[in-house]
Amino acid sequence: MKLINIGYGNMVSASRVVAIVSPESAPIKRMISDARESGNLVDATYGRRTRAVIITDSGHIILSAIQPETVSNRIIGTGDSVSMTEEIEEDED
Repeated sequence: MKLINIGYGNMVSASRVVAIVSPESAPIKRMISDARESGNLVDATYGRRTRAVIITDSGHIILSAIQPETVSNRIIGTGDSVSMTEEIEEDED
């Protein structure tokens, strides 16, 4: 089982990820709202701005403060060397 760092030391199983999307569209915002109401939302942003929404095969929605491209690179294996400092600097933009 490969675990993916989704920011601030939080991990997600790569095999459970169905999609990684941006949170800006209205349908994604509705999905987040519905997941919050049903108790299937995991907020891993630590109070930062949501940059990626991770949808799992169990129906859980996970919010991350790092870019969708960064999360996907980590799943593929090319972004494993990103440090926590770089994540925080990305968030401040």
